[in-house]
Amino acid sequence: MKIERPIIVSFVLLVLIASLYRLLPGRPLGFAPQIAMALFSGSIIKNKRYSFLLPILSMLLSDVLYEVLFQFKISPIVGFYSGQVENYLLFASVTLIGFLIQKQNWLQIFAGALAGATFYFLVSNCLVWMAGGLALNNLPYAKTWDGLISCYTAAIPFYQGSLYATVFFNVVLFGGYALFTKNAVQPQASA
Repeated sequence: MKIERPIIVSFVLLVLIASLYRLLPGRPLGFAPQIAMALFSGSIIKNKRYSFLLPILSMLLSDVLYEVLFQFKISPIVGFYSGQVENYLLFASVTLIGFLIQKQNWLQIFAGALAGATFYFLVSNCLVWMAGGLALNNLPYAKTWDGLISCYTAAIPFYQGSLYATVFFNVVLFGGYALFTKNAVQPQASA
């Protein structure tokens, strides 16, 4: 399929919407579209080098927006933070899981959502624990098995929100893409 202007515009809008969505106050912990975007781009974008761009660009744009809001004292959330590079690398890694998803296979899409959210949860929280992240008592997690389990336990609400968001946004992204290709691309090919 030739990349046409409507497809490019759709991806730009997707990046903007996903970036702005992260800024919504009161959304559930971990409920964000970036894991689904990484899976979607890994599955849909044929040029695999470009497939990493969509989730990374979305995160970068939203982080820039967070930083601007923080600098103007509109938001307490900083845009640039320690561990940011690792976070971006994790989203790039989730894109690799998307390579395994066939875009018309809903079982694979659901399995990808489960695998992507779980991978992100396990690796990101292990990195938090290894880097000396702070527990609810504002003390670093102990460098023991119990400290690691405490870190994972504290992050379960984020994992639940992430899993729900990834399933929801996978339905939106893959479903929207299926509807778009069925209704917009195929009729043009037959004309």
